[in-house]
Amino acid sequence: MEKISDIKLVEKLVSARKSIIEQLSKVIVGQQEVIDQLLISLFAKGHCLIVGVPGLAKTLLISTVSQILDLQFSRIQFTPDLMPSDITGTEVIQENISTGERSFKFVKGPVFANIILADEINRTPPKTQSALLQSMQEYKVTVAGQTHILPSPFFVLATQNPIEQEGTYPLPEAQLDRFFFQVNIDYPSNKEEKEIILKTTGISSIEVKSLLNSDEILALQEIVRKVPVSDYVIDYVVKLVSETRPKNSSLDFIKKWINWGAGPRASQNLILAGKSRAVLEGRYAVSTEDIMTVAYPVLRHRLLLNYTAEAEGITSEQIIKKLLETITPK
Repeated sequence: MEKISDIKLVEKLVSARKSIIEQLSKVIVGQQEVIDQLLISLFAKGHCLIVGVPGLAKTLLISTVSQILDLQFSRIQFTPDLMPSDITGTEVIQENISTGERSFKFVKGPVFANIILADEINRTPPKTQSALLQSMQEYKVTVAGQTHILPSPFFVLATQNPIEQEGTYPLPEAQLDRFFFQVNIDYPSNKEEKEIILKTTGISSIEVKSLLNSDEILALQEIVRKVPVSDYVIDYVVKLVSETRPKNSSLDFIKKWINWGAGPRASQNLILAGKSRAVLEGRYAVSTEDIMTVAYPVLRHRLLLNYTAEAEGITSEQIIKKLLETITPK
């Protein structure tokens, strides 16, 4: 982190973050926490699962972010009849007009973009879900034995509708774990809703400026990895995550309400998210405050609650809050 070029890049990111929020506020009303979590995830090179009811501007937010960051945006509407090839692409037979020879040509699918909006990912069968999840994990797709590298940066934002569960295919816990963050979008306040109405029911169109390009984003993702983390913070993360596992936990409420806790990937993501948050705020080291702030989006989809918790109306959000209050930094 001591390199002059690295420090200048961090300064640029801090400045760009303010500008990104200013540009987004032209289009999106409120949702400051959601925007912060998306930016933390992007620069930590992670993917997001976004949970919210229809009409909360999820698509608008994501497409606007891609415009501001000058990235190629692609939207995939997941439906029960969507096939894996509809995502990854397929090979078609092409005929050479002059020679009459036929050959296969690979036609890229919508996954070949920088920012992918996977809309209502739980509406499509597991076979199609796994085609997207493979590309998220490996940053490449294999079609007819040929491997095709996906563009960089590559950022997947999958949405789920929490109220319509008929005809859906919920993501298994092992696949949920591949998402860096679960970002929850809630209803706007009355004041924000009034502002939304005023902004969206007139005739004026709003334009946003591009602030960062793909090369700068890739450089900033590398900077995030270089941020130092003390043993003290790492020990705190390990303690926090291990206490979510009922077999090892010393906490009665964890044993009472949780079937399965978070795995090692949660610890890795807490550290990476902490690094990204620190850099976005212009700091060169991770604090326990960073970890406590990102604990909610990192852990909320990694805690498998049991029937007792469901019967008592306990949510993962409440458990994380209680965990953070109990396991405090020394």
